[in-house]
Amino acid sequence: MVKGRVISPVFALCLLLGLNLLNYADRSVLSALEVKIEGDILAPGDPYAKTKMGALMFAFLVSYMLLAPVFGILADRWRRWWIVGLGVIGGGLASFGTGLAPAFGVMFLMRALVGVSEAAYGPAAPTLISDMFALDRRGRALSWFYLAIPVGSALGYVYGGLVGGMLGWRWAFYLLLVPAVVMGVICFFLTEPKRGQSEGVEVKPLGRAIRFADVWALLRIKSLFWNFAGGTAMTFAIGGIAFFMPRFICSRLSPTGVIDNALLSRVNVIFGGVVVVTGLVATLAGGMLADKLRTRFPGAYLSMSGTAMLLGFPMFLGVLFAPFPMAWVFVGLTVFFVFLNTGPSNAAVANVTHPAIRSTAFAVNIFVIHLLGDAISPFLIGFVADIRGKLGDTPAVALQWGFGLVGLAMLLAGVFWLIGSRTLAADTANASKSLV
Repeated sequence: MVKGRVISPVFALCLLLGLNLLNYADRSVLSALEVKIEGDILAPGDPYAKTKMGALMFAFLVSYMLLAPVFGILADRWRRWWIVGLGVIGGGLASFGTGLAPAFGVMFLMRALVGVSEAAYGPAAPTLISDMFALDRRGRALSWFYLAIPVGSALGYVYGGLVGGMLGWRWAFYLLLVPAVVMGVICFFLTEPKRGQSEGVEVKPLGRAIRFADVWALLRIKSLFWNFAGGTAMTFAIGGIAFFMPRFICSRLSPTGVIDNALLSRVNVIFGGVVVVTGLVATLAGGMLADKLRTRFPGAYLSMSGTAMLLGFPMFLGVLFAPFPMAWVFVGLTVFFVFLNTGPSNAAVANVTHPAIRSTAFAVNIFVIHLLGDAISPFLIGFVADIRGKLGDTPAVALQWGFGLVGLAMLLAGVFWLIGSRTLAADTANASKSLV
């Protein structure tokens, strides 16, 4: 065991939640301020401006997904708290570098470095939580951790809108460095929990190198395969839509099509407020409800996730076509249904995998959902919007085309999760019995 300060599971969960909040806030600050950033790092009148801005998210996600398996393998063998701490500090430095970027190429590199840091953090953190919280509490615990997705993202929009409006977009990135360094340093002094302790088994870190058989064994777990598929489809839809949503709403609210600072700040604050309230309620409710339902319905973690996505799709159509202010109601309903799955679907990843390769499982999940998900969709939406703009569509209508195309994946996510729910109970029962 790694020597360090022994902490309570609740403190560890709160620290990891704080780190995750910071990570997701950084992502959405870029989304909140991409209109302003575009004016500083791209040439005026660039015909592929939206495509290039979408490529900034692509840079982050490519490095994130490619290196997550590397760090996941390492986390099954080394000190996870150290990996988390180094990752968070590295992310803070890369965010600071984003604020310094003088041109598109430099910013592209900085966003890729942010992805490297999150690749270190992403696979290790949920396995720390899984080792500290038993099966019957794991859904709720991971819901608190993944609360950072809606809340951190929403805070990023609000923070980006306020700081970007008062101090300029660069300062919105500069100020993220301090909390990253403080929380990262704390991680170096914490004791590693025993792997598998929450399942009543003690698992030593793997001494051997990763084998293809390990990954193949994960993909042969039926519920895990369909869980990966559902997460990929959901991430494809929501990742791209969230990136361009402030621009889309501003375009619909501006009679002239011009997006000024006041309008952008106002939209970011409102959008962030809607997301933080509905996302918070949905994420916590999803974890608690799934933990209760799993005693009666063994596949509840995935069946509830799938049903929520199917209900969320018509709500999303309301976002695209309902007039404002009614469209804000549909924004809230869409966010609510989308984030019901966050805790349950991630708990299902932990529950069906052996503790010795659990970080690898989360890393494979990260790789797959981003490779086939939101590494593609922001770029695709931006490209479709640029093409439709050349054909004479207004900015709002051009983005509607892109949103509609990727939004269909929400239906696929629902179907995939419902299929996976059929074998979830059996896969959970077999999780800790053997390791390839």
